[in-house]
Amino acid sequence: MLAYFGLANAQLEQAAVSGTVWNGVTTSAEGRIFVNFPRIEGDKGIRIGEVLKNGKIIPYPDSEWNKWKPGADAAHKFVRTNSLRIGPDGLLWVVDTGTPSMGQNPLPGNALKLISINIKTNTVQQIIPLSGIAKPSTFIDDLRISGNTIYLTDAGEPALIVLDKATGKGRRVLENHPSTTDHLPIQAEGRIMKDEKGNEVRIHADQLEISPDGKWLYFQPASGPLWRVETKYLNDGNTSEEQLASRVELFYKTPSTGGTAIDADGNIYLSDVNKSEIIRISPEGKESLVIKDKKLLWADALWIDDNGYLWIPAGQLNRLAGFQGGKSKVKFPVVIYKMKINAKPQRN
Repeated sequence: MLAYFGLANAQLEQAAVSGTVWNGVTTSAEGRIFVNFPRIEGDKGIRIGEVLKNGKIIPYPDSEWNKWKPGADAAHKFVRTNSLRIGPDGLLWVVDTGTPSMGQNPLPGNALKLISINIKTNTVQQIIPLSGIAKPSTFIDDLRISGNTIYLTDAGEPALIVLDKATGKGRRVLENHPSTTDHLPIQAEGRIMKDEKGNEVRIHADQLEISPDGKWLYFQPASGPLWRVETKYLNDGNTSEEQLASRVELFYKTPSTGGTAIDADGNIYLSDVNKSEIIRISPEGKESLVIKDKKLLWADALWIDDNGYLWIPAGQLNRLAGFQGGKSKVKFPVVIYKMKINAKPQRN
């Protein structure tokens, strides 16, 4: 039986609601809330939004970035955003997969990209095209930043990507390695997820976190397990694939995972989408239960704010039509919850 972690009276608080499925949330030190809509229900318009104090969600950084239509130029518009987070540099970073819809390949040109936004001026600061490090079925899933280095996961063509933030140049590493390849079926709400053709859903390199001291990169396919490798080997372009592979360690046998976060003490918080719970894994590899609640339907990318709250977007992704025989079972509104865990965020 799992040990319990956290306060006895800790409970979920409703932070925001939406009529469109979301999969990510991030907050600024000033309390601004930004959310990601991954364009998996057809074209509902908004990709990145800011949740105002009255609950209204507006396009961010403006409506023009959120107005891409098939056939239009995609270099300065969001095609299909999949993740967002405020980085240690204070900028809002967004991953645009460049894929028009779920299961499709990135569009040619600069549709596949990273975008950084200055939230003080609400303007785009940098666009980093990623087509140069992409493969035909690349699906850039998420990012983490340490200093001048950006780490990315490719969930479509199994690999990690190590990118120089200043130059935009990147390298693919651990391609098709067991640590980046999904070998297990993803389970959610007690069922193996299958696509419209009846195939088991496989999401390769997905979640990733950096230890507070910057020494380790933790990463995993969506169905686990969690691996780690020292960043000094990842960052050294002279490290051969064989040498790098030999440095990869199995860290923990995690369950089917929606999202993760790491605190300043190196504890990793992870959502088990099969059991609707959040677990915490210590730096020593010990697991404890944070919360179990049936409302946590596909808890996705987690976030720890500056006030010690864990933010949990419950997007119900497994209930979408594409995974339910063509008929959506999502019950709206979808909700972002938060709960007090009294942990400090890892912002390095």
